[in-house]
Amino acid sequence: MPSLTPEDVANLPLPTRGPRRQGLWIEAQSAVQPLRLGLATRRLAAAPRGSGRPVMDIPGWRTGEASMAPLRTYLRRRGHHAVGWGGGVNSGDLPRDVPLTVEAVRALADTTGDRVALVGWSLGGVIAREVARTVPDLVRRVITMGSPIAGPPAYTLFSGRMEEATMQQLLDRQREREETRPLTMPVTTIFTRKDRIVAWPACVDRHTEGVEHVEVDSTHFSLGIDPDVWLVVAERLVADD
Repeated sequence: MPSLTPEDVANLPLPTRGPRRQGLWIEAQSAVQPLRLGLATRRLAAAPRGSGRPVMDIPGWRTGEASMAPLRTYLRRRGHHAVGWGGGVNSGDLPRDVPLTVEAVRALADTTGDRVALVGWSLGGVIAREVARTVPDLVRRVITMGSPIAGPPAYTLFSGRMEEATMQQLLDRQREREETRPLTMPVTTIFTRKDRIVAWPACVDRHTEGVEHVEVDSTHFSLGIDPDVWLVVAERLVADD
């Protein structure tokens, strides 16, 4: 799986808007993912085992904890203490969901006596980053999957509904947070150029020192059930042991 180098990131311009609806048909390729998972059984079983450390996953916009259940089950079988975020369906209300997730992370850290790894899909990755920014002492690693890091929701399929001034305001606020309160723990950003929900250059982290970018051959909707994504997540989690 290829990765972006720091030079690649430095030379990558931000998109002007989110993906166009005309390319949305590409997301239909998600239908083949169960077959890919089946064919990758041996590779997935060979992933290094975890040591029981806590991992919390956070679903994408308008999806619930069931969307992350396959990955969560796999991580449990590989020896991780994997749990859902406990917030039900992700409504997209960050001012509400970030504090609630912070409290869930506090509770999990208290219960396990360990720092928590956060795995977020799409908007769930944005929440994971804000939680990590809020309680960096409780978060040991952040992994995002197709998350609009540069300025949600400015670079998503739904950005066409936004006024230009509103979009610029969102981008400025996000940039200020990233520059004044950068993430200090290990960060892995998973992206796909086939993404037709989030413009993939917006998934690139231009601020976190030492961030790792990993490209996969997936669609946005199938990131949660892509075997290559599962392997990246499993391997990065054991790097903290």
